[in-house]
Amino acid sequence: MNPIPANRLLWEEHLPGGNHWSGRLRRGTALRLTDLQGGANVSALFFNAEQPLERYNMPDTLKSQHTAFLTAGYVCQSDMGRVLCSITADSLGWHDTWCGVSDAAMVLAQYGEKRYQQHRNAMHRNGRDNLLIELAKWGLGARDLVPSVNFFSKVVPDADGALSHVPGHSLAGSHVDLRFEMDTLVVLSSAPHPLDASTTYAPADVQLSAYRADAVAADDACRNQCAQNGRAFTNTERYVGVAA
Repeated sequence: MNPIPANRLLWEEHLPGGNHWSGRLRRGTALRLTDLQGGANVSALFFNAEQPLERYNMPDTLKSQHTAFLTAGYVCQSDMGRVLCSITADSLGWHDTWCGVSDAAMVLAQYGEKRYQQHRNAMHRNGRDNLLIELAKWGLGARDLVPSVNFFSKVVPDADGALSHVPGHSLAGSHVDLRFEMDTLVVLSSAPHPLDASTTYAPADVQLSAYRADAVAADDACRNQCAQNGRAFTNTERYVGVAA
């Protein structure tokens, strides 16, 4: 992992396992997610910070880039055909796009009940409620829950198409860097992946590091990954008022 130069680092924040976070990342900044303990899962939603009706669109992102998962060189596209963020670095090579998040019933059935009244910050949390808490801070709600990107998690199908979570995919120190191509509202949950078969509730902590990104060059790998990405970058630049 290349260290972030001190003169580019904007801020860092610790996201405990099982918790949630949201914030605005401006165009030209990047966010590094680092798995601190191994086995992390970070479910992420992305919205146009100025017009949140525009948001990450999983089907368009996958079909336009001819992929079923995300890694370096790929982008997260909105439902308006624009690029919200680009994956500029990735130590894993596979991040789940299919499985969404856990809910309260799933966590109760798998891990049992640990409520705040008795266990305080060691309570059991789930991905859906985590995202709803953060969405509410920005005037959004249940209707704004769309399929998330599950960073650090990998799922594979068997011969019958049934999906299973791959344990041990992410090791301590694994990271992914997201460069934002427009001002973006980022909503995160670090609750366990919904297909994680472990019966022990032990979500890993994650480090968030924001920094000033390099400008998008003509030979940028994300822009040139496929023709549709080039068009999406052009659409984004027209929207933000930058000459292509």
